Formats: sequence, structure tokens, C-alpha cells
Amino acid sequence: MDEVSPPSIIGNNIYLRFVKASDLDTYYSLLQEPELNRLTGSQSEFTREAIADWIEKIGVLQEGRVDFMIVVKGTDQLVGEVVLNEIDPINRSANIRICIQGSQHRGKGYGTEAMIHMIRYGFNTLNLHRIHLGVYDFNPRAMHVYEKIGFQREGIERDSLYQDGEFHDMILMAMLEDEFRSIYGEKSLN
Repeated sequence: MDEVSPPSIIGNNIYLRFVKASDLDTYYSLLQEPELNRLTGSQSEFTREAIADWIEKIGVLQEGRVDFMIVVKGTDQLVGEVVLNEIDPINRSANIRICIQGSQHRGKGYGTEAMIHMIRYGFNTLNLHRIHLGVYDFNPRAMHVYEKIGFQREGIERDSLYQDGEFHDMILMAMLEDEFRSIYGEKSLN
């Protein structure tokens, strides 16, 4: 893994880059945050060794997924990740997921900016037509952000997650490339 690789996407307040081996401590702590795990429905336990192995795997472009770390410009502080996975080049679709570590980093627009850059990357670089996500019904703040960006609700997976002694629905949302281009004033590449 190249420790001095430049950022892949530079934004106004953040930049997106591949993970580096030196990110292990921060990335490990991100995956240990109880509130983040609750919001994402993660029920897995992550060891440092497993995270180190995962960093080796996602530190480069690979088939079926693109993982970027979200880093604040000026401080170079890693505050989260944004991922396109389940990339299907035949149907030109992918799933997107994001996490921002710590309440001190949420509500500052980092997630919104990272999502827009990653969606643009998906449509422009990967030639996707559809990007979709799932968000749990107990996370209205995330739903609001996704709708603000331009995602539309498509359906509900009822009782999709059992957490804290009760079932929760997953709200399914998606954005199509022409919707993105209409909202963000970009021309189609096709």
C-alpha cells in the first residue's frame, strides 16, 4: 500500500482518499463507536487484526467496490468512510454507504459533501445508472440528508433489523443518474 498516495477526490471541506496502513488506530476506533454501530445496524465485533487485514484489502481499487476515507482538509483528520459496493457493471448499479465518526464531526456537512462526491464518482467514473442505499427507520436525520441530496424513497424492508429488543424497518432509497445530473446541473456522459 502506498503511504504517500495523493487524495483521489478533493472537495471544499474534505477530501476522499484510499485507506493507509497508518489509519489503523483511527479506523479501528471508528468501528468501535456504539452510536455509529447502532445507526448502521452493525452487530459485528471487530478485532484490530481483522481491521488490519481489511485495510490491506480495501487500500486499492478492487472489483465490486470502492472504499474512500473521508478526511477533513486543513487538519488531515480521518472522520469517516464512504463506500460504493455491490457494484454491478452489467446493470450499472451500486449500493452506497457512509459513516461519520463521533458527534463532533456530524452536522458539519462532511457526510453530505462526501456523498455527493462519491455519487458523482459513481455516475461519471464508474458509468453507473443507479445508486441505492438502505437506512433504518430510527435514523430520520440520515433520511433527511439523503432526501436533501436527491435520493428518493423506493420501499421498505419490514422488520429488517432486530436491535435493542425490537424490530426495525429499513427504508430503501435510490438516485438515478439523470436525477443527479438534473439536480447538480451536470450533463450526461452517454
